[in-house]
Amino acid sequence: MKASEFRSMKGAELHLELERLRRHVFDLHSQAVTEKLENPHQLKEARKDIARVLTVLNELGEKEIENTQRHLESVAAHQRGL
Repeated sequence: MKASEFRSMKGAELHLELERLRRHVFDLHSQAVTEKLENPHQLKEARKDIARVLTVLNELGEKEIENTQRHLESVAAHQRGL
């Protein structure tokens, strides 16, 4: 995605997108270890997207981004019943 697409999102949407992208990178790393990736360039692009989201969050003046991410993960885990 382009940075302009991320800039059109709100703070909560950006946090959810950041979480989704981090899971995607984890999945790609897992695929790279266990099997061959069809397109290794996907990993690089996903990492760049994470950087873009973090940049937009910083531009919006978000503080403690990592703490917000941990909170969202714990809420999601609680809702799943883990």
